[in-house]
Amino acid sequence: MENQMTQIMAIVNQKGGVGKTTTAINLATAMAATGKQVLVIDLDPQGNASTGLGISQKDRQFSSYDLLIRETSLEHVTTSSFVPGLDIVPSNMDLSGAEIEMVALPRREFRLRDNLSHAVDDYDYVLIDCPPALGFLSLNALTAAHTVLVPLQCEFYALEGLSHLMRTVERVKQNLNPSLELQGIVLTMYDGRNSLCGQVAEDVRGFLGDKVYDTVIPRNVRVSEAPSYGKPVLLYDHRCAGARAYIHLAGEMLRRENTNRAR
Repeated sequence: MENQMTQIMAIVNQKGGVGKTTTAINLATAMAATGKQVLVIDLDPQGNASTGLGISQKDRQFSSYDLLIRETSLEHVTTSSFVPGLDIVPSNMDLSGAEIEMVALPRREFRLRDNLSHAVDDYDYVLIDCPPALGFLSLNALTAAHTVLVPLQCEFYALEGLSHLMRTVERVKQNLNPSLELQGIVLTMYDGRNSLCGQVAEDVRGFLGDKVYDTVIPRNVRVSEAPSYGKPVLLYDHRCAGARAYIHLAGEMLRRENTNRAR
């Protein structure tokens, strides 16, 4: 299948507004800054990852819809971003009907995996930004991926949603993708002044241990502003707390992988 060196990571959470897309584009940017070749696949019909990397609507004639439904080659649907070493398969509104169209298609759970096979060898990392639902689009990401990264907002219902997602990941592993592993949990929108945030973080770490990254992503105005300028926060304001957190997250992730490979 894919080059062993290419890591395909699905960034998943069935709940919206948890920092999933923000994590996808900023983690990808931070990885590219270290010299890695990175591809982002925007599987969300809202297309926020595409917007956040400065891809205008007119530059989205080909999209992840074509990759999934029309089996257009990865090369034809990929476009370069303004970040050196970072490419993207953008999303457009065609993708909003893909869930229904895929019901009747052959190998509907494996469309993405089949179309990525041998086509991602030029990349060190492929990050798949999933929609906020566990339908066919997210299922395709999970069957194509080696690992799952879960951005988790520090809020009251976080663990309940996480338990449901972990059960889904386990079912996919058992039935569709035996090599699928949990990359980790990254706590987002963290506010150290809020005691509930601290309690949720403590509970999640107690539940999943070292699968939870030490780096937490704080609530940060500059992170929220950056997408309206079509930029990752690392380029919008690299000195702000949110940008520094994503740089630290990328570093922690790469260090963990190097440690695991050395074992």
